[in-house]
Amino acid sequence: MQFHMITGGPRPVAPFSHAVETAGFVFVTGQMPDTPEAPGVLPEGIEAQTHAVMKNLRLVLAGLDLGFEHVVMSRVYLECFKRDYKILNGVYRSYFAPDRLPARTCVGVQGLAYDALVEIDLICRRPA
Repeated sequence: MQFHMITGGPRPVAPFSHAVETAGFVFVTGQMPDTPEAPGVLPEGIEAQTHAVMKNLRLVLAGLDLGFEHVVMSRVYLECFKRDYKILNGVYRSYFAPDRLPARTCVGVQGLAYDALVEIDLICRRPA
C-alpha cells in the first residue's frame, strides 16, 4: 500500500492521508469545501461548496497523476439532502464526461466537519 499526502493539497481536518493506493485502486479521502490557503473557511451555499470540493478532489487527483476520468465510484454526503440534492447534481455532473459518470452513493447526514454542506470521496482505478 502507498499512503499519499499531496504537497500543497487541502489540509486534513483529522488524522488521515489524502489517498491510499493498493492493487491499482486509489481511495481518495472525502474533501471539504475549503481551500489549502484558507483551511476551515467555506464559501456560502451548496453550489459554491460543491465546486470547492470538486476543485480539492481535482487537486488531489492531479497530485497522483489521475483525473476525474479515472473515478469509478464516488460517495457524496449532504447535510441538507432535500434542499441541496438537485443543485449538487448539476454541479457534480459538470466535472465528468456525459458518457463516463462513475457509480455513486449520495446520503444525507446530520453534520460534517467545519459545518460544511457537502463532502465527497472517490475510488479510482489507475490505468494499467
